[in-house]
Amino acid sequence: MLRVFLVEDESTIRETLRDTVPWNQVGYEFVGEAGDGEMALPLLRQVKPDVLITDIRMPFMDGLELSKLVLQEFPHTKIIILSGYDDFDYARKAIDLGVERYLLKPVTKSTLTQVLTEVKEKIESETEQENYLKRFRLEAQEYEQYARLQFMEQVVAGALSVPQIYEQAQRLELDVRAESYALAFFSTPSDSPLREKQFSEANLRIRDALMTNFLKYPEYLLLHWRLNTYLVLIMSSADRIHSWTRRTVDLVQQVYAAESSVPDWYVAVSPAVTRLSALPGCFETLSRLWAYRHLLPKQHILTEETTAFLGGQESGGDLAALDPAKMDPSILRSFLESADANEAESFVEQYLRNVGSALDSPALRQYLALGAYFCAAGFLQELGGDPAQLADGLEDWQLLRQAVSPQTLRACLLQILLQALHLRDNASSRQGRSLFRQAVLYLEEHYTDESLSLNQVAREISVSANYLSAVFSQEMGMTFTEYVTGKRMEKAKELLRTTGKRSGEVAFAVGYRDPHYFSFLFKKTQGCTPRDYRTGGGKA
Repeated sequence: MLRVFLVEDESTIRETLRDTVPWNQVGYEFVGEAGDGEMALPLLRQVKPDVLITDIRMPFMDGLELSKLVLQEFPHTKIIILSGYDDFDYARKAIDLGVERYLLKPVTKSTLTQVLTEVKEKIESETEQENYLKRFRLEAQEYEQYARLQFMEQVVAGALSVPQIYEQAQRLELDVRAESYALAFFSTPSDSPLREKQFSEANLRIRDALMTNFLKYPEYLLLHWRLNTYLVLIMSSADRIHSWTRRTVDLVQQVYAAESSVPDWYVAVSPAVTRLSALPGCFETLSRLWAYRHLLPKQHILTEETTAFLGGQESGGDLAALDPAKMDPSILRSFLESADANEAESFVEQYLRNVGSALDSPALRQYLALGAYFCAAGFLQELGGDPAQLADGLEDWQLLRQAVSPQTLRACLLQILLQALHLRDNASSRQGRSLFRQAVLYLEEHYTDESLSLNQVAREISVSANYLSAVFSQEMGMTFTEYVTGKRMEKAKELLRTTGKRSGEVAFAVGYRDPHYFSFLFKKTQGCTPRDYRTGGGKA
């Protein structure tokens, strides 16, 4: 029920309208009255009415001044002006302010009732349209995220010139103009199929809180980079960029600190640069810092300052002085579980740098090479793969049968890790394709269900919604929502062409309970209304 407030300095008129108009019958709740604008304003701020009915000539503050202040604070409020003066200048000023209706006194009950009904219908129509737009924006955000991800991948790879960056950014409605830039990675709780399949409510809370924190600031462009990794492009003025990079770290740290059972989490932030063309180098630095999460599992914040000590202590070639923790197999295991192939080179470099001059020992070099091989082989075996495939893909397999020189150790480790990651991704891809096929089969049968959602399909095939979303985008080249909407629109066009069903019946048949939203979405995606499409005026 809509709320209505009445302001009228003549008490007889005010009381007559208050007591005789059938407010409830026309869908209104009478929430207050006042004798002038000055008295009304604080009351209006409390009750926030949907409709304000006010006289135009009142002492202390007239109706035009009151309307101006109300519309500044509550722009969606509809205002009906009552005036005893048939004065065009008043009407013009009222229209200029955005007043909904201008009624001349004396106003009858029937006239006001009719106007209130018309205003109510307009409010409901505008609310309905606003809800459609909100819903469409939510669905469009998924489409935009995929396009934005592809854009940023090209930017950080150096595949676009600066003019091309601005051209594509404009097409994606992104404002990337700034004096300074920085990049950040942060992790979300893992729901990889390579780890235990457990996706708790705490994980959902963490992910939702992280998204909320970053999406509310225009200084951040947030992108779902990999399954459990988000990339943030930080844009600010030169004198504020460092405070925004610090805020990035604080936002992630605060979200995880709010959970009593905190999973492993990391945030890495690059140094700032002043040019878009410098972002590829910025990303290279960020990737190197991000690789440190495997070497420094207790160091959650990864910056050039927090990782500067790594490799700074030399053992002088003395094996007895070497810290065994620096060669813990869990470091390699962590890398193999969650890293990307593009992190391998930085990881190997820092891993060996961490060991230091103890690498002068031939026995240690042999131990590191063999240890990496057996760790990778064991990891692949746990995935159900064939460890023999690891050896088959190594160009320098024979190196493991003889003494490994300092010059070849780096290449040897890099080959082992890259081959293991390749085999891991193949196994994950096979599993992902299997899950994807299950999801598509389910969608083929249920895409017309009004209650269909990503969460529902994910539950049906026993994976997290986040993982299914990533697999779906990877396999289909489009988002889940985009796919479902496309299926529904194709079915709708078929029904419009081949049956006599009304638009509302078609909407219900393809999964939309609200026929107005269906028509809105059809026009947005197909370029014409369902009626125009049926009569041949739309797309074929």
